Amino acid sequence: MKKLLVLAAALTIGSVAYGQDAPKIKVTGYLEAYYGYDFNKPADNNRPGFIYSHNRHNEMNLNLGFIKGSYESDRVRANLGLMAGTYTNANLAAEPGVLKNVFEANAGLKLSESANLWVDAGIFSSHIGFESAVSKDCWVLTRNISSENTPYYESGAKITYGTNDGKFTAAAFYLNGWQRITRQNGNSQPAGGVQLTWKPTGKITLNYSNYLGTEGADSIRVRRFYHNIYGIFQLTDQFGLTVGLDYGTQQKEKGSDDRNEVLSPVAIAQYKINSKWAMAGRVEYYEDKNGVFIATGTANGFKTTGYSLNIDYAPVSNAVLRLEGKVYDSKDQVFVRDMSPVNHNATLTASIAVSF
Repeated sequence: MKKLLVLAAALTIGSVAYGQDAPKIKVTGYLEAYYGYDFNKPADNNRPGFIYSHNRHNEMNLNLGFIKGSYESDRVRANLGLMAGTYTNANLAAEPGVLKNVFEANAGLKLSESANLWVDAGIFSSHIGFESAVSKDCWVLTRNISSENTPYYESGAKITYGTNDGKFTAAAFYLNGWQRITRQNGNSQPAGGVQLTWKPTGKITLNYSNYLGTEGADSIRVRRFYHNIYGIFQLTDQFGLTVGLDYGTQQKEKGSDDRNEVLSPVAIAQYKINSKWAMAGRVEYYEDKNGVFIATGTANGFKTTGYSLNIDYAPVSNAVLRLEGKVYDSKDQVFVRDMSPVNHNATLTASIAVSF
């Protein structure tokens, strides 16, 4: 008995000496089923090609479902998540084999005992934008155009520093490319970026992120430089406002000083009616005249304004029923209805999402 007491005391002293808490292992999951109706009635039941989430017409389907395991201690952290759904099929179509089903897979090590400084490597969520693939965490059911056409995920390594009060975070990234797990064939250049986030109060978040990389094989590769700025303001307990601006440039050809430009402002307002009901509206504009991300073959390219209205019912904290109406209005006839080009596209989407 005495030996056991001595051993227990030694273990306790060792734990205190190293400042280590017991490691935390957690398993979480998410599932979102949806029905979408596109009033342009696409013959193949696929929404326009620049849409990757909730992209099927006139059918009940799984947008995203995943199961995720997390490990966390004082100095080590790791995440592994596997997923399925129409989002997976559309957004990871270029990835090989089973990598299409990886939602997240990364490991991290704290580099300092005193400072909040971490290095992480693997596959993780993108550092660009305020909307993620997890619709339940977003104010509007479907994603805005700039979120759909910037990375949802990325692979590589990052170094992150955060102040002890949690108000400022800075991260630097070494990446395999623009939304790529595996590097593009023939391209030997890594990519990178930074993210700066400042939260002066619990109700304000200000963020700047960027990306610098190349697209195409080395012989023809062109440089891409992308900027993302947004602010989230919880003005009252009921009313919140998110405003964002994306601006990107890409060389027209290798060695050229001429650039193609992409511009996208967006604003979202959310009003919480009570603890169970909420409404949100979004206005967005996306301009990609030269088809950097969305090629149209029309005179003015893709110059489209979007309007969304959303209502949510959350009977419990981990589940929500959602209904959204959305209209796109484009300068050129970039959409198709009854085999004819049109300027407009309207959709109605409903979903149920549960996290656990």
